[in-house]
Amino acid sequence: MIKKIIAVPAGVLAGGLGIYLTETLGHKLYPLPAGMDPNDMDAMASYVSTAPFMALFFVVLAYAVGALLSGYISTKVTADGKMIYAVICGLIFLLQSIYMMYIMPTPAWLWLAGILVWSLVLVGYRLADNSKPIKN
Repeated sequence: MIKKIIAVPAGVLAGGLGIYLTETLGHKLYPLPAGMDPNDMDAMASYVSTAPFMALFFVVLAYAVGALLSGYISTKVTADGKMIYAVICGLIFLLQSIYMMYIMPTPAWLWLAGILVWSLVLVGYRLADNSKPIKN
């Protein structure tokens, strides 16, 4: 029972860490303009409209890493073969992603990719699901 209780928080924590690390790499490769305050929403909105494609694509990459990790870890924690824990993690991150894209003006392709990428929690689930025997 305890595994079922901690599966989603563990998946969200792992996914959040994956997002953080991937976005940190993205910020190192594509830093914000000198002197820009990342907490200034007007400045960030202006930057997003002129940012290089890869700077924005790192957000999608970060979401992909987060989705895979959260699906994988939540499934491994329970080890019961049920997909529900990965789906709950995906829904939590999906809602957060939609909120972030709503408050920050983002291009349409980022909306589409930022929503679809959360289906990768199912890939993470499948990679972790050892309950089904492998057929030779």
